[in-house]
Amino acid sequence: MYLKGGCVMRQKNVLEWLENSAEKYPDAVAFHDPDQEITYRDLLRAAHRIGSVLAERIPSKENPGISFCMEKSVLAVEGMFATVYARGFYSFMDMHQPLMRQRHILRVLKPALILCDDKNREAAEKLGAETGVEVMVLEELLKDAQENNGLLKDIRRMAMDTDLLYVNFTSGSTGVPKGVAVTHRSVIDFIDAFDAEFGFNRDDVFANQAPFDFDVSVKDIYGGISCGAEAVLVPREYFSRPAVLMDYLCDNRVTVLVWAVSAMCFVSIMNGLAYRVPEAVRLVLFSGEVMPLRQLAKWQKALPECQFVNLYGPTEVTCNCTFYRLDQKEYGSDEVLPIGKPFDNEAVFLLSNENTLIDQPGETGEICVCGSCLAAGYYGDQKRTDAVFTDNPLQKNIHERMYHTGDLGRYLPDGNLIFCGRKDFQIKLLGHRIEPGEIEAACQKMPEVNRACVLFDAKRKRLLLFYSGSRDPKTVQAGLRETLPAYMMPSRTIHLEEMPMTANGKMDRKKMAEIGGIA
Repeated sequence: MYLKGGCVMRQKNVLEWLENSAEKYPDAVAFHDPDQEITYRDLLRAAHRIGSVLAERIPSKENPGISFCMEKSVLAVEGMFATVYARGFYSFMDMHQPLMRQRHILRVLKPALILCDDKNREAAEKLGAETGVEVMVLEELLKDAQENNGLLKDIRRMAMDTDLLYVNFTSGSTGVPKGVAVTHRSVIDFIDAFDAEFGFNRDDVFANQAPFDFDVSVKDIYGGISCGAEAVLVPREYFSRPAVLMDYLCDNRVTVLVWAVSAMCFVSIMNGLAYRVPEAVRLVLFSGEVMPLRQLAKWQKALPECQFVNLYGPTEVTCNCTFYRLDQKEYGSDEVLPIGKPFDNEAVFLLSNENTLIDQPGETGEICVCGSCLAAGYYGDQKRTDAVFTDNPLQKNIHERMYHTGDLGRYLPDGNLIFCGRKDFQIKLLGHRIEPGEIEAACQKMPEVNRACVLFDAKRKRLLLFYSGSRDPKTVQAGLRETLPAYMMPSRTIHLEEMPMTANGKMDRKKMAEIGGIA
């Protein structure tokens, strides 16, 4: 909902946020990268101009996809909003991933166009030649693009809130990427609740950590433009240069961090907070994995007045479905951070293996979600979509769509949820049910251990523990023997200098399986 001419209007397109902010705050900086910044007025103009060119080249009635072969930047943002003006949806390609994976994604997506920048022109043109997709370079488009206001208005009249906005490709359990397709309605529904809950305003400066092919970035992009705030785009390479990263955050006076847990751990493990503290930060929201409490404590100590929030939710529910505001205290090594309670207009509940509701504390069940937040499904993959987007078995009278997260949770006495691990990571060994997360937590409580991950070698019936930190494997094993039963002890403990990470900033279990020789 928003005001226009004194009337309350129903929002159906994310472009309305951009247009409203450009009207209210035309000279305010909307996005900023190390090379340039752009105001709301200029972003709107650029999006109109590029969007007019795109609209003449793509079948707007079909809400087609446009693939982006470039890193995040102000230019990428211009192209992103231009795509939406042409009634297309965008899908960013991680140009660091293997070429075979890039080809597979394009085969699934079948984009109408590939957009790139000068830096990635050669790679994009090679992909375009292999897949038969036209490639356009954004710098060249901007030189001569002219706004066609009539065409854009005609396209806008066709637009619906069920149009796709973006498709993000995530890793699949079979090794084949899944394209999570998300509509305008789902993003509007989530961002409205997200902004209302945390009170973002035009004075905020978001430090965008996530790449644009990762849904954490959705909160920076749309959380910012919905209230006229600024988003500072942090380059990928800064997350291997802690001093440069901390200088960038401090010099830009960032106030909000919506980051993956791995990014926060990089800063604290590499002593970035000892070098320089971004004291303007008022709010830190983290998600993606369980936060190691030792690393959280370092952040809390550096920013004692800051509000920390644990967010939970897979890509399929449009960013997040629950949140938990942490108390202003240091959490003990034996405590568990809740994932909290649902955002407004989202139903989050637990189901048993028999599809019955679990509503009492203590019992574990699968976390399931209903609401407008749900993705449209997996692009071009109805079989996978039908497997996890199903009818809600608790709703007997009407069709209600539900998403099975595959995550396990249980309620605390105060009604907050806690995450208990993956349903498909559960291990049964020697008659015992084992949650790898329990072993990982025991390891991460030890001094001089930064991160930990447990995998199961099904062929050899053994547990493998991977960890990073300065503690040696023998003392790690000795420490685990003090807290874990014998059947939960890893058969191998493998020390890594750094935990391998996926492009989305999560621990790369596939890579660790290769290191551990798991077939």
